[in-house]
Amino acid sequence: MASIFTRIINGEIPGRFVWRDEQAVAFLDVRPLAPGHCLVVPTLEIDRWTDLPGSVATHLMAVAHAVANAQQLVFSPPRVGLMIAGFEVPHVHIHVFPTTGMATFDFALANASPDPTELDTYAIALKAALRAAGHAAVA
Repeated sequence: MASIFTRIINGEIPGRFVWRDEQAVAFLDVRPLAPGHCLVVPTLEIDRWTDLPGSVATHLMAVAHAVANAQQLVFSPPRVGLMIAGFEVPHVHIHVFPTTGMATFDFALANASPDPTELDTYAIALKAALRAAGHAAVA
């Protein structure tokens, strides 16, 4: 059975995409730790990040870097955090999110009911920042 991320990538479940290319997508997390929290996900459904082909792992990090720079521009946080946990969904995903400190790296603090209008606004702003930075793979 396809993972929920594969179903989002394939359009079976809606997602607020900010990046899409042949190897990876990035979309807003539906349970964000902070405004603009994105997931960077390979189009290839692989459970463990250590099993990724090296070229895909490298590409995911490049996408995460681009998304983080867009978040920095849009939200002006002290830092942008990055995390690979690997337990909730059996499909590699990198959490990239604006952060104010280590205490925000706690999924118990995730917003279970984010405002859909705010999520749409964040997606639009992040896509604009990615386009302004010259990225062609903006969703």
